[in-house]
Amino acid sequence: MANTVCELLLEKNITISAAESLTGGLFQSTLISVPGASNYFHGGIVSYNDAIKKNVLGVPAHVLKEYGAVSQECAMAMADEVRRLFQTDIGISFTGVAGPLELEGEPPGTVWIGLSMSDGTVTAQKYRFMHGRTGNRERSVMQGLDIVRRALK
Repeated sequence: MANTVCELLLEKNITISAAESLTGGLFQSTLISVPGASNYFHGGIVSYNDAIKKNVLGVPAHVLKEYGAVSQECAMAMADEVRRLFQTDIGISFTGVAGPLELEGEPPGTVWIGLSMSDGTVTAQKYRFMHGRTGNRERSVMQGLDIVRRALK
């Protein structure tokens, strides 16, 4: 999947950046494992802490207070801001609960993946994975790659 997405990014001359919480950099690592990554990947931020989401990614304090970090609103804000910060065509974000404990009343495996496109479209989709901590992180990355792949088709 990573090879397919990276080929599409190169073919369409589209750049991407990422803001990751629960995936802890795994999405970025997956992208740069494919040769030629410097042509489409500008960088990203691992924002495991809410203070980083707020102070670096610019997630509004009221979003974190009212909706929490495990929310559609947070995922959308993260994706949009990382796209703006790194001046890319696409910004993708991952926020959620890797496990094993629940967070903000959400069970392990709850994941929000946000996508911000240069045309101004910002969306986020909720997923529920039940694969343990490592599996939830890996499944989130694969789902994120698929989201990007579909957006590029």
